[in-house]
Amino acid sequence: MDNNLIQKLKQVIKGDILTDDQTLTTYSHDASLFEVKPQVVIFPKNEEDVKALVKFAAENKKDNPTLSLTARSGGTDMSGGSINDSIIVAFEKYFNHTPTINNNIATTEAGVYYRDFEKETLKHNLIFPSYPASREICAMGGIVNNNSGGEKSLQYGKTEKYVKRMKVVLSDGNIYELCPLSQNQLEKKMKLKTFEGDIYKKMHKLITDNYDEIMKAKPQVSKNSAGYFLWNVYDKDKKTFDLTQLFVGSQGTLGFVLEADIELVPIHKHREMMIIFLHDLSNLDQIVKEALSLNPESFEAYDDSTLKLALRFFPEFAKLLGTKGIIQTAFDFLPEFLMIVFGGLPKLVLQVDFTGNDPDELKQKIKNLKEKLKPLHPKIRIAIEKQEEKYWAIRRESFNLLRKKIRNKHTAPFIDDFSVKPEYLSKVLPQVTKLIKKYKEFIFTIAGHVGDGNFHIIPLIDITDPKVRKDIPILAKEVYSLIHEYHGSITGEHNDGLIRTPYLKQMYGEKITSLFEQTKQIFDPDKIFNPRKKVYGDLDYAMNHIRQNW
Repeated sequence: MDNNLIQKLKQVIKGDILTDDQTLTTYSHDASLFEVKPQVVIFPKNEEDVKALVKFAAENKKDNPTLSLTARSGGTDMSGGSINDSIIVAFEKYFNHTPTINNNIATTEAGVYYRDFEKETLKHNLIFPSYPASREICAMGGIVNNNSGGEKSLQYGKTEKYVKRMKVVLSDGNIYELCPLSQNQLEKKMKLKTFEGDIYKKMHKLITDNYDEIMKAKPQVSKNSAGYFLWNVYDKDKKTFDLTQLFVGSQGTLGFVLEADIELVPIHKHREMMIIFLHDLSNLDQIVKEALSLNPESFEAYDDSTLKLALRFFPEFAKLLGTKGIIQTAFDFLPEFLMIVFGGLPKLVLQVDFTGNDPDELKQKIKNLKEKLKPLHPKIRIAIEKQEEKYWAIRRESFNLLRKKIRNKHTAPFIDDFSVKPEYLSKVLPQVTKLIKKYKEFIFTIAGHVGDGNFHIIPLIDITDPKVRKDIPILAKEVYSLIHEYHGSITGEHNDGLIRTPYLKQMYGEKITSLFEQTKQIFDPDKIFNPRKKVYGDLDYAMNHIRQNW
């Protein structure tokens, strides 16, 4: 960046402005397979800093067309959503004050890590139920901007359901509050002769003029993070208009989220878990149907490759499981070792988790599920005496083990998050694995939220192999074409970012994609916020920024 611009920034920003190589290298990466080096990393100290920064970008954009602002908090985004080649605005250092809890509503800043957020909610016996698997290292700004979901989303839904209010900075450099508006409140907003008034007028017109097409475009899945959620903004039945629903999942492309009010739910006291081992997928649809009929809190799955990792590296699981030690962990895994010796590895392990406040009711659900599954003859185990910790460790930590333990191979999340209706899984999963197996350089594991039909396919690749780099977009298109056939979403949780934005037109079509572009234009006419994400995706740019090493 031009040194004159740096000097101008220092005159208007009180926070930290860093351009040293170490910082720029650190902020060149998130949890995706990309590397994009920024020119500056800024840690805004307060709200005035953020306002000044946005105004600075708007005033200097004309003479510096590539100038942009990309928000970042925990930096755990798997789609490349939190990296860019201009200015990174990092919220984790100063926007991390302790959340406040008022009844069942938590007010939090963007840079608060989820682990710290949950410490506060647990004091009130409450929890935010759509936390992601990266719960120990992610932050609330990313959770809101990605519309995160996770293991409890089957019963509770995703982040979009729990955001009740936002404080945002828009492209005019001013702070606004977003919340659900009644019809009268909306009409008052639309009469304002201000940037805010224009936004409400234009968004209301865009949605009402295209209402039927927008509602038809809503993916018919329980989890979706693709595109802008235009279908969630205007509720004709309740007569409410809610722009928070547009900002949830928008990856910081419409403005900066400074603060959000998040609804919490009570914690259940008891749990029961059933583990189902499948050596083939012929009965998967029926098993899923029977399990879902009993309303589990979570319904997870992982494949034989994931289980192999757990067995191969069980000392690491001893650490994850606390004070048990290696001997106790080995004992815990003995049934799985014996299973391999006498029956071979199952193709898929299903984990059905029931929670509630009545232990007898949960035991009855387990009993009912056993009866329902008897005609299908699956091998099952009931987790007892906190054995569920072992299975949760396998499910949650497989991605980290992949990243750390497989030599000369690197995790490449690019087809990592598709979502279809659960009844299609027995057809979709074999077809997806068949597609990947065509590419001999790719090793992969499968894990996911089977109850939501949301699966994470994580290939392991040699990132330096030119053929692998060439095949990534080809394989992605093939997988996404398959998901499109089954009316699914290309991303249930991890969002679009650099990797999936170029495929949104394939998923939604020309008309809806043009409405996404118009939405971006309404909020961000100078294209200040996080370019190449959600709209105007550039596949060549993405592929040219695949990491060269880890």
